[in-house]
Amino acid sequence: MFRPDLHDALRDRDAVLRAFLAPDGSLTSIPTKIRKRLVVLDLLAQQFEPGERYDETQVNNRLRAFHPDVAALRRYLVEEGFLDRDGGRYWRTGGTVG
Repeated sequence: MFRPDLHDALRDRDAVLRAFLAPDGSLTSIPTKIRKRLVVLDLLAQQFEPGERYDETQVNNRLRAFHPDVAALRRYLVEEGFLDRDGGRYWRTGGTVG
């Protein structure tokens, strides 16, 4: 499966975020196109500090501010390399810092 490069996807960052973020900062929906989803996942990854470890409840609480389907967001973050998981603990492994 073709996966676009994050930095390439981020060229459209502002337009993607305008399309998928409500005025309150929550997601109106989770993008189905991978290129757009990478932009959203990068934004979500910034909610986690590099070097910190989080349990699943902490991850869910941070993601719930953006969208009620925290399981899908968590899965996408792990699958696309923004977070890693082991033994019920999560930590940031990718994305931009900003």
